Amino acid sequence: MIKRIKIGTGSCGVAAGADEVFSFFSEHIKDIDLVEVGCIGHCYAEPIIEVETDEESIFYENVKPTKEYLNKILNLEDFSKLQIGGNRKEKEYLKVTKLAGRINPVSYDEYVENQGYDGLKKALAMKPEEVVQQVKLSGLRGRGGGGFPTGLKWSFLAAQKDEEKVLICNADEGDPGAFMDRSMMESVPHQVMEGMLIAAYATGASSIFLYVRAEYPLAIKNLKIAIKDIIKHKINIINGHDIFIKIKEGAGAFVCGEETAMIHSLEGKRGTPRFRPPFPTDSGYKGHPTLINNVETFANIPIILREGGEEYAKFGTENSKGTKLFALAGDLKYSGLVEVPMGITIGEIVYEIGGALKSEVKAVQIGGPSGGCIPAEHFDTPVDYNSLSSLGAIMGSGGLIVIGNNRCMVETARYFLDFTARESCGKCTFCRVGTTRMLETLERITAGEGVEEDITFLQDLGDKIKKGSLCGLGQTAPNPVISTIRYYKNEYLRHVNEKQCEALECNALVDVYIDKENCIECGLCIKNCPTDAISDDFIVNNLKCTKCNSCIEVCPKDTISRIPRGGISE
Repeated sequence: MIKRIKIGTGSCGVAAGADEVFSFFSEHIKDIDLVEVGCIGHCYAEPIIEVETDEESIFYENVKPTKEYLNKILNLEDFSKLQIGGNRKEKEYLKVTKLAGRINPVSYDEYVENQGYDGLKKALAMKPEEVVQQVKLSGLRGRGGGGFPTGLKWSFLAAQKDEEKVLICNADEGDPGAFMDRSMMESVPHQVMEGMLIAAYATGASSIFLYVRAEYPLAIKNLKIAIKDIIKHKINIINGHDIFIKIKEGAGAFVCGEETAMIHSLEGKRGTPRFRPPFPTDSGYKGHPTLINNVETFANIPIILREGGEEYAKFGTENSKGTKLFALAGDLKYSGLVEVPMGITIGEIVYEIGGALKSEVKAVQIGGPSGGCIPAEHFDTPVDYNSLSSLGAIMGSGGLIVIGNNRCMVETARYFLDFTARESCGKCTFCRVGTTRMLETLERITAGEGVEEDITFLQDLGDKIKKGSLCGLGQTAPNPVISTIRYYKNEYLRHVNEKQCEALECNALVDVYIDKENCIECGLCIKNCPTDAISDDFIVNNLKCTKCNSCIEVCPKDTISRIPRGGISE
């Protein structure tokens, strides 16, 4: 018997049409509870519906707002069950995301029914220094990218004697392709808030700020509802004092993810980093001692307090404890959000969980736009802070992009550097000018105008930028370039010496060609060409062609292709 039906209406679900599914089901179902939930991580299968019965939960994927789907689901027919990629369920160790997509995000009661705020209750029965000690014992390191020991950072703030201490949640998730924090705020906002309230008690903080990027409207909406419930149930009253809680919507500047730039932005100033010391735990927001952790870090805290630090530390590696969230994207079958134990190999994530084919994967970009590219031959490397660093990459906040064999690594490096160069705040010369010079050099190489000396220049300048930049943006911006030269120098050499892009991705080194022998002359390519680069006799003028691929995409017979520049003479 069906108890209730849950429809995933997180951002990924809504983008796939979950709102329409929910409206349709609401219109036709009157005797069964319909509940909106967040994301369970299987973004590739949205819209997803979970049907709770007396015996089990059944998940249906790619649900459509039709009577056919409705009737089959109500009859529990086995027609569109969620296909779990590889050993996804077995390989994931769900702790942080255990409730994500399984409960109503804005239901205080349902969160409490699932051990919600038990961690806070346990913390309040302890001394603040004992709470800090539990976090130290857990071995939790900051999940925002820096990997600094969380308990040690808390102890710095706890040691300050100021009456006013500030706690900031870094929810300014700016990495392209990353959505771990968004999913947690949308799906389990109370869990994030519980972690912050525990931190406030342990460190003596009296003010809480959540710096959330404005592009996350659903996350902000759910957080606001959670905060209202917290105030309603007086959970924000700790040791007889009200904890001030406020959401600050960020304007989307990537550099504001750096803690001192974030503090400046909160103060109403331009979001640029400053020299340290003083560190924020000594002097931060408006001169008050300030602690900053990211969303995933705070979401771990209730689990640590419920289980105990030593129990939490049983998972992971010696220097990287617990689990880690990753946003999987790129050239793989099962994109989405996964939670895995630290120490799992890159290959297990990419192949067994992501469903990518070994024969089709060249590398992964891990750690966001400032991360490094790791080739497939190193996929047996365990995922932890030290191992990734030895390969020239960083853990970052958890973005993981799979790069297929059909991708150009020079263009990949140019793409990511273009992002970081534009996002530089411009305060320090190494970052402002250095990343621009590197980008210009990469653009010359991808345009077929590079020389072999450019490769040495990129390595030399990249090292100088890493050493001379003020904040983490500049210090890591050259990583995609340096790592791709380290592992794929042959592709750079082919670009500069042979003026060829083997992957046919660099537009300046590519021509578009129509196979006239097999062309049916339907004219779709001519109609869809934005630059009128295709003649009436179906010959492409590659001087006018912008290589937008519109003609390739509309061709019904696949007779249009990209070829090496000058490969065929008309």
